[in-house]
Amino acid sequence: MTYRSSRRSFLTAGVVLPLTGATLWQETADRQAASSASAPQFSYRVLGKTGLKVTTLGFGCMITSDAGVIERAADLGINYFDTARGYQGGNNERMVGAALKRKRASLVLSSKSGARDKQRALADLDTSLRELGTDHLDVWYLHGKNSPDEVSDELVEAQQIAKQQGKIRFAGVSTHDPKVIVPAMARKGVMDVVLVTYNFSMDPGVAAAIEQGNKARLGIVAMKVMAGGFRERPGRGDSGTREKLKRAGAMLAALKWVLKDRNVHTTIPSMTDMDQLDENLRAMAEPYGAAEEKLLARQLDFITPLYCRMCGECTGMCARGLPVADILRHLTYTEGYGQFALGREEFLKLGPAVAAVRCADCERCTVQCPFGVQVTARLRRAQELFA
Repeated sequence: MTYRSSRRSFLTAGVVLPLTGATLWQETADRQAASSASAPQFSYRVLGKTGLKVTTLGFGCMITSDAGVIERAADLGINYFDTARGYQGGNNERMVGAALKRKRASLVLSSKSGARDKQRALADLDTSLRELGTDHLDVWYLHGKNSPDEVSDELVEAQQIAKQQGKIRFAGVSTHDPKVIVPAMARKGVMDVVLVTYNFSMDPGVAAAIEQGNKARLGIVAMKVMAGGFRERPGRGDSGTREKLKRAGAMLAALKWVLKDRNVHTTIPSMTDMDQLDENLRAMAEPYGAAEEKLLARQLDFITPLYCRMCGECTGMCARGLPVADILRHLTYTEGYGQFALGREEFLKLGPAVAAVRCADCERCTVQCPFGVQVTARLRRAQELFA
């Protein structure tokens, strides 16, 4: 199902213009029937204790620059959309709000604030509401919290104030460390929804934590479901491998892998064009089976030297003080998602002390990835691109 046309189809249409009315009517009917037959099949789950019924395929808007893709997703029936105050230099919310304006009342809309204190968080929320053109968010996340201490009482209070004021319906937290945050939030009982990194490359402990969160009736939203989205090894002439993986549907298989876990209620893969939207829609209707299992085994071998699984094993291990997992994640934005500006912007936020470090100055790296990521090579690559 696409909106694309081609020069050939245009020329063909020109050739057959002198058709009879009956023939034209029949062709229109055939097209309508084909469109109906190819309509996406939607699956739904309830977002934990919120009671919200959401499509298992949501839409992560972070790197989308074409508002038409977002609008079409809503028109087709996707009902969960995610953005954040800081995305695209603060401009993403404005685009998302404009794209979803017609259908806002029927959608579940979430945004996030990375603020570290109550006053700034509430100011972020007011800005988000204004930019999105709405009077409330369905879910408002504390953005990027990877230890329970970062989910401070002050920030939780901000969410409670926003609830009382009717500016948000439900409170959430987003994290790249679900093994730590999900159990902590399940015990603490102050969150309604947790947005977590989850994909086929991660260890079973992540799935166990997500199951624990679901049992505690937390809404579970999965991000980073494509495991970096790599289709070729940077700097290598692997175009044949890339095209093979793309044709075989590695990214679709990765999405299906997450959706088969019933403890996950919805997902927010990034979608930048109509082709990606069309492909991802298939994940709700097609089963995950042996073919996908084999494909993801090959994909895992392919990305092992590149992709940080954010397992936490290297936290604080670098002798020069580099936040290794953060840097590798920012590199993935560039080499996996194709978003150089985003990768460099996030890297530079780490500060001048980090940007000044050069791994080439060290005789030996103190960080050894237990999963096979070529840490030194990846850090050097980030320094070449961003520093």
